[in-house]
Amino acid sequence: MSAAADAVETLVSLADPERAVGMASFFQTGPGQYGEGDRFLGLTVPQVTAVAKQHLGLPVDQLERLLEDERHEVRLLALKIMAMQCAAARTSAERRRQMLDLYLRRTDRVNGWDLVDASAPDVLGRAVLAGLSSDVLYRLAASDLLWERRIAVVGTFPLIRAGSLDHTFALAALLEPDRHDLMHKAIGWMLREAGKQDEVRLLAYLDAHASTMPRTTLRYALERLDPGVRGHYMQAKKRAEADR
Repeated sequence: MSAAADAVETLVSLADPERAVGMASFFQTGPGQYGEGDRFLGLTVPQVTAVAKQHLGLPVDQLERLLEDERHEVRLLALKIMAMQCAAARTSAERRRQMLDLYLRRTDRVNGWDLVDASAPDVLGRAVLAGLSSDVLYRLAASDLLWERRIAVVGTFPLIRAGSLDHTFALAALLEPDRHDLMHKAIGWMLREAGKQDEVRLLAYLDAHASTMPRTTLRYALERLDPGVRGHYMQAKKRAEADR
């Protein structure tokens, strides 16, 4: 039995069919929904993470096999391994390159908001922070695939933490017309995080965009600001909507 097959067998042994039903509903797997057709074992993220820690050395071909699996948690396992490898200081440059190459080649299998959020910062964002051309962020942001657009935005998280905010604000403006709620939430989340680093810059961005950005994006971006400031921008949004 391959190491990948052994890891999958461990996940299956932990499966909780009752919880899987609830997860299928939560992740909107019905016809026409964003997670249509996805299948779940019913595992928690800590459970998957624990298995991932036992299989950090899986070769790229076996990781890709996990990504191709129809079960959500198996794909999460592969992405957790990749993220932990890219985040570890001891990981070689060659291993990081292999993880990144696989990730960008198989973004079609990073097909869930939790899968994106568990992997984009460490696999892609850290690479951009280390010198990978930021062009990749804008290429993904221009994609017709929801998940690639979310990867672009959430991938800026390590840059934000390092105090580099330009790409977050640029992508937020570029993707402001995006119609998907999962993008509204991701953009608002990253704007909120950027505001922790530079509140003045966030306020300047909101001065220019609060009246036009989606309401969900605005709410997320405002979450950590003072109530009076939040009220000011929400009122600006309401006035703009009333004038349309």
